[in-house]
Amino acid sequence: MKALWENLFTHWYKQESPTKTVIKQIPVFHKLTNKQIREIENLVHKRRYKSGETIFKQHAPGEGMFIILSGKIEIFTEDKKGNKKTLVLLGSGEFFGELSLLDSDTRSATAIAHEDCLLLAFLRPDLQSLSKRSPETGNKILFNLAKIMSARLRKTSEEVTEANSESV
Repeated sequence: MKALWENLFTHWYKQESPTKTVIKQIPVFHKLTNKQIREIENLVHKRRYKSGETIFKQHAPGEGMFIILSGKIEIFTEDKKGNKKTLVLLGSGEFFGELSLLDSDTRSATAIAHEDCLLLAFLRPDLQSLSKRSPETGNKILFNLAKIMSARLRKTSEEVTEANSESV
């Protein structure tokens, strides 16, 4: 027969999963409760990519966002002549492609694995399904996405204004 105390304290020191830890740090999921984070954790899809493998291509339809659990991702654009311009190199704990949660427009850039990667995919159909089941959770995520888009738009506006003033 086991002691009662052993059963009460078994899970006190249990660490949360790496997936849950990363999800909690992503601004898209800011201010979600532990229960809501668990829901997201059950929805995301783990995907592995080898170095050099394409995650998505510029002009391909967007399906959702990705969170980097491990590895590095290069985001770049190519012009019609094939000239490549690297926009950013992202690492563990960062995310990309979140605009595709809002619309099914085409990707504005290409994403490739700069090294072997483990990613979490959170797809638009998952968000839509979650929003129907739990409108509060869906609304929090959509509000967070709006804040992220707003911040990026402001930064882009500042950069355009700065570039225009330098060229005058």
